[in-house]
Amino acid sequence: MVSLSRLCEVSEHGVQFESFVDGSTMILTPEASIAHQNRIGADIIMALDDVVSSLADDDERFKEACGRTVRWLDRCIQAHAHPDKQNLFGIVQGGLDVSQGGLRDQCLSELIKRDLPGYAIGGLAGGESKEAFWKVVAKCTAQLPENKPRYLMGVGYPLDLVVCSALGVDMFDCVYPTRTARFGTAIVPSGLLKLKSAKCEHDERPIDDTCECFVCKKYTRAYLRVLLKKEETFGDAEQTTGSIGAHLITYHNVTYMLNLMRRLRQSIIDQKFEQFVQNFMLQQFPERNYPQWAVDALTEAKISLN
Repeated sequence: MVSLSRLCEVSEHGVQFESFVDGSTMILTPEASIAHQNRIGADIIMALDDVVSSLADDDERFKEACGRTVRWLDRCIQAHAHPDKQNLFGIVQGGLDVSQGGLRDQCLSELIKRDLPGYAIGGLAGGESKEAFWKVVAKCTAQLPENKPRYLMGVGYPLDLVVCSALGVDMFDCVYPTRTARFGTAIVPSGLLKLKSAKCEHDERPIDDTCECFVCKKYTRAYLRVLLKKEETFGDAEQTTGSIGAHLITYHNVTYMLNLMRRLRQSIIDQKFEQFVQNFMLQQFPERNYPQWAVDALTEAKISLN
């Protein structure tokens, strides 16, 4: 809803969207949202929520959205036709208000009362400061039940995944691995590799020497750069959407993210999570110039980087 805010209007009934193609309108109510998801048959379905940009300067709108999110959740629960087969998650809203008894606290309290199969943290990753971001995450994970999945919506940078996992998040979703690939950028243990860069022109190494994906086994950085530059000639100079080069980098990026989270999960099982975080941070920041927000968040999670 935030990304389509110019094309939608929110009311108590639901959200009315205007087509950017022909101007026609459609209404999405909590009941319709659940009906669609019931038909799809997903294992996890989401309640329709009223989300406001984290950058908005409108306390009353945040308060309205927080209350409406809870009311819409109740309508979603009533409309849910397959609670024995599909897990309905509620979404915690409340802007950046982490004050005692504030909007996040109020929304958390109401959602927890409904004893849902899982809970999502929404309304973040919209341009707010990292300091505000992690404090909202910490506020939510500290109160949400430990025996239920805690899902952070729209967050996918590797650093964010590791830090927020330390704060107690279990699940994430984000377009970042695919979107950054469209710009010719690969995700590697040390950060990002811009394959359109001139320094890759004669680089015969794979994207990542430690990666086992077929792209890293078969293609060099130089070859991928050739693909990207050739496709750039016939399309957008910035994006290479739909190109072979972008597809190959996408495959690698998704593989990297899956492997990162597998290793993170295994470190928790092996009771070596703190060591995993320390090693990850050193790979990303070999000079130990860690972002202060990450240091503060990890300190909150009782993880030392010394």
